[in-house]
Amino acid sequence: MGAGGAEPEDPASGEAAAPGKHYVCGYCAAFTNIAVTFPIQKVLFRQQLYGLRTQDAVRQLRRDGLRTLYRGILPPLLQKTTTLALMFGLYEDFSALLLSHARAPELVTRSVAAALAGTTEAVLTPFERVQTLLQDYKHHDKFTNTYQAFKVLKAYGMREYYRGLVPILLRNGPSNVLFFGLRGPIKQCLPEATSHSTHLVNDFICGGLLGAMLGFLFFPVNVVKTRMQAQIGGEFQSFSKVLVKIWLERDRKLMRLFRGAHLNYHRSVLSWGIINATYEFLLKLL
Repeated sequence: MGAGGAEPEDPASGEAAAPGKHYVCGYCAAFTNIAVTFPIQKVLFRQQLYGLRTQDAVRQLRRDGLRTLYRGILPPLLQKTTTLALMFGLYEDFSALLLSHARAPELVTRSVAAALAGTTEAVLTPFERVQTLLQDYKHHDKFTNTYQAFKVLKAYGMREYYRGLVPILLRNGPSNVLFFGLRGPIKQCLPEATSHSTHLVNDFICGGLLGAMLGFLFFPVNVVKTRMQAQIGGEFQSFSKVLVKIWLERDRKLMRLFRGAHLNYHRSVLSWGIINATYEFLLKLL
């Protein structure tokens, strides 16, 4: 899912943004976000994979030591910066293209553009895959950096890089459609901004609310994705099969399937707030 930002320029208005502007703003917004929230994401990852309580996951990271706190940051940094650059840029490009050629209602056109952008992001699945492996302490003895992880997976063939692709597709397309469709209405509900600082606050609130809502909605999908991508080699199990397996392991209790969702909620408020505010700020600045 991408971050929220300014409304796409109307192709008919003649005020289109400079080429690549949305890509650059999305890239920089993602970089800022990853640098700030990576340790929180690592705690959340442990909860998703092992069903740990927050304090247990934090204790586990403390045992690992400060030296490994940012271990695995390169894949999400590469993946998220590129993903958000593509999401913002492609959404704007697809919107402009479809609005100028399609006769469908604008809401439908923009929804299709958002879904296409989200689906395209899935080509970067290998980075998300490697990030999962590097954050799992069970694989600490197999490799110590991104290059080694990619090298280990290479022995299993190209398909191994894309393990967990289905949940990523199920997450990216729909979440992008909801995000781009709701960010405008939510911002309109906020008090009118009269200064640069209040615009920044409104953008943070808008992005944070949307990110938290969608993060919670798609949390079980990410739990399945994490479980699928933590495996190296072996059978490629279907999304439904892995979901049922996790459901049974957690005693068929919905609350346990959402273990870590509260931390994800708070992380998403901060993460998407930073992304949205940074993106909007840079969009006005450039």
